[in-house]
Amino acid sequence: MLLSTSLHSTFSVSVLFLLFALQLCTVFSTPSKIGNGYRLISIEESPGGGLVGLLQVKQKTNTYGPDISYLQLFVKHETQDRLRVHITDAEQERWEVPYNLLPREQPPPLKKRSLGRKGSLFTDSKYSGNELIFSYTTDPFAFSVKRKSTGETLFDTSSNESNPYGSLVFKDQYLEISTKLPSSAAIYGLGENTQPGGIRLHPNDPYTLYTTDISAINLNIDLYGSHPVYMDLRNEKGEASAHAVLLLNSNGMDVFYMGTSLTYKVIGGVFDFYFFAGPSPLAVIDQYTAFIGRPAPMPYWALGFHQCRWGYHNVSVLEGVVEGYKKARIPLDVMWTDDDHMDAAKDFTLDPINFPRKKIQAFVEKIHSQGMKYIVLIDPGINVNSSYGTYVRGMKNDVFIKYDGEPYLAQVWPGAVYFPDYLNPRTVSWWADEIARFHDELIPVDGLWIDMNEVSNFCTGKCQIPTNHPCPGTGLPWECCLDCKNITKTRWDEPPYKINASGSHVPLGYKTIATSAVHYNGVLEYNAHSLYGFSQAIATHKGLLDHLRKRPFVLSRSTFVGSGAYAAHWTGDNKGTWNDLLYSISTMLNFGIFGVPMVGSDICGFYPQPTEELCNRWIELGAFYPFSRDHANFASPRQELYQWDSVAESARNALGMRYKLLPYLYTLNYEAHISGAPIARPVFFSFPNLTESYGLSTQFLLGSSVMVSPVLKQGATTVEALFPPGTWYNLFDMTKTVISKQGHYLTLDAPLHVINVHVYQNTILPMQQGGMTSKEARMTPYTLVITFPAGATDAEAKGKLFVDDDERPEMKMGDGSASYIEFYAQLTRNTVKVWSEVLEGEFALSKGWTIEKVAVLGMAGRGEKLAIEVDGMPLVESSATFSHNELSHVDKLEGDNQKKGMMVEVGGLELPLGKNFAMTWKMGIKG
Repeated sequence: MLLSTSLHSTFSVSVLFLLFALQLCTVFSTPSKIGNGYRLISIEESPGGGLVGLLQVKQKTNTYGPDISYLQLFVKHETQDRLRVHITDAEQERWEVPYNLLPREQPPPLKKRSLGRKGSLFTDSKYSGNELIFSYTTDPFAFSVKRKSTGETLFDTSSNESNPYGSLVFKDQYLEISTKLPSSAAIYGLGENTQPGGIRLHPNDPYTLYTTDISAINLNIDLYGSHPVYMDLRNEKGEASAHAVLLLNSNGMDVFYMGTSLTYKVIGGVFDFYFFAGPSPLAVIDQYTAFIGRPAPMPYWALGFHQCRWGYHNVSVLEGVVEGYKKARIPLDVMWTDDDHMDAAKDFTLDPINFPRKKIQAFVEKIHSQGMKYIVLIDPGINVNSSYGTYVRGMKNDVFIKYDGEPYLAQVWPGAVYFPDYLNPRTVSWWADEIARFHDELIPVDGLWIDMNEVSNFCTGKCQIPTNHPCPGTGLPWECCLDCKNITKTRWDEPPYKINASGSHVPLGYKTIATSAVHYNGVLEYNAHSLYGFSQAIATHKGLLDHLRKRPFVLSRSTFVGSGAYAAHWTGDNKGTWNDLLYSISTMLNFGIFGVPMVGSDICGFYPQPTEELCNRWIELGAFYPFSRDHANFASPRQELYQWDSVAESARNALGMRYKLLPYLYTLNYEAHISGAPIARPVFFSFPNLTESYGLSTQFLLGSSVMVSPVLKQGATTVEALFPPGTWYNLFDMTKTVISKQGHYLTLDAPLHVINVHVYQNTILPMQQGGMTSKEARMTPYTLVITFPAGATDAEAKGKLFVDDDERPEMKMGDGSASYIEFYAQLTRNTVKVWSEVLEGEFALSKGWTIEKVAVLGMAGRGEKLAIEVDGMPLVESSATFSHNELSHVDKLEGDNQKKGMMVEVGGLELPLGKNFAMTWKMGIKG
């Protein structure tokens, strides 16, 4: 929910940028060297595998506090392609991301060692695994990570006088470590922030990680999520390789990327590094999500189109929106409400006047009967109100974060609130019970939207409910009306090193929970702050799953490492501007790298009113976000897609194609769940050797083969698109082809209602006929689109399809509720063979799904006669239709457009999807 007219209106964009510019002068000047490093005094093999070492500080300094004298080093090749390097205080435990929150292997327990004992040194300075090598020097201690196959150094913490950064520093509230980098390395990740320069990180841009409720319109500033992971893509002599580095630490940090080095400055916790060997970008994400948790499977309907608005004031308005989409013939799967349905903004309640229980239940029952779903928002703040059941039960179960032994008081939309502590097992049970009560007694929702969970607070400090005025009162609801006092004099609220929070070094507790507040088991908010949204997502996912016994859908604003295993994400409060349209691509692609593939931005912008032209272009792009939702602020005019005739036309075109592609998107959803593969991904994922694509942030791929090239500039009727080498077919008119030999930009026509979407050669793309809901679309016959290189006489293609009962919690094979089909095609001269290999076909057969048409693109020459066989039997002409069209080339890239190809369609088929088939046809060919 937007605070642009509220919390953040106190900072105009221009003032923010001024503050930001002033900070850059100091923050990114040449860094001073803080400490003198450590020496390695012993190292030995650990009984559980790996190495355990002891480090001693060389000479203490007092900058940012005294150095910790002794550190424990633990190094282990945990898998053949994952290396862990863990450094912590050797004498007492320190805060780490809880092992029950993000399950992983525990390092060896701390021991009282005989410091400096002789004969304990590991005899080799290298520790090799299958893919990576850990090397170290003893004095000063430094380590490096190399790729075993090539010897290339991936991470190197050594420092000398010529380096702008210093040696390893480890203090109670200040940790620093650096690595060298080749200037040619392309770096991605380190979010969440809005990156105006695109997905590739830019040297000297600020990268601060600390979850904050600050509008996504603010550039290069810490936003809602914290993901301290980066991917490093390098290209040596035309051969690309990628790896990733995760620093698993939830404390606030600044990361200084200087082009030839990268420095972490962290205000607590430990160094817990994980290195993922790759070497392909997809392999990196596979290895990363194998560690942090595979992305949650999404129900089929979640891939449909969603409509929301803050300001749907009553049930009649919701009914009108559904009817508006129906009349405009625009697909719609899910209706949402922001906090409008609530009684005085209280979670798990209904406004008795505007959303009476019987009326909203009747509405939900009606849209359910039409195959649609309904989702509502909940915020973490629980109103302090003795007549409010959720609050009363929460107090009884002692579920709230505390300060000085009492629940910590804050203010959000309902007024005075307490924040649930999701690190407390009792809170998780209480939260699940509240979800069940709400679902059964008030609204049978199909998912939950958890917002404001950075966490957002309209006040700062230690507060009390006022006795001399009401709160909330007559003022704006986002203005603090509690009686509060400053408590920033503690070392937690004002640590020695101040990260660049909100781009202006604001106190860590500013308009959030005080950092000296306490969670379950004595955990400080200072340490756990950035975990709040993650822990709430886990509890919400569990509550829905336990009660509904269906596949949960959770949308969370705040995220952390591992959030994708429980929730989808939208990119927060954006503006209806052309710049925000552009930025949405980079943010979406970053979250794919972070292991959160179900992501999208508010289509047409959250505020203020978009122009009609912008909304046309945004739905054309947004129709291909993995998570596709129109959402607006209550202060903005209505912007449902049917509000403009022209936007409605663009929506029918773009969403019409999305709904035809739902089988492909759902298969990508399955691949994301089993391997982490992003649904939307940078072009370099499929073409890693094409260096021109390394910074490409105006186009993206869906899966490996479908490329989206949107218009992103006002007034444009063409688009400059980069085409990697090969043949690309326009999905809206498959007779139009682009042939690129080396990878070039091409100017494509893109009038107002057109977005360019192309499918790559050697692909078999499963499609359906579309519909007004995903449920309707899912019941239509299939078409297989087979793409050979233009003018080919010998070629191969392949594709795959996953179908299942999308209400079951698990997304897997083996229990008869899913089918997986691999498709293959082979072209040999004038003969085409298409066949399938079905794994567990019973489910698909039970649904009666069939393949009705096969379209083959790219064959050389022109077809004359056709003889078709299916499973060895001739196909009678009357039972099938045949057509062919000559392909038209739209490229002028190489000056070689003499290749002639054709599109051949064979329709009228009834091939059972769940049964192996082999289809062969021979054609008479004219050259």
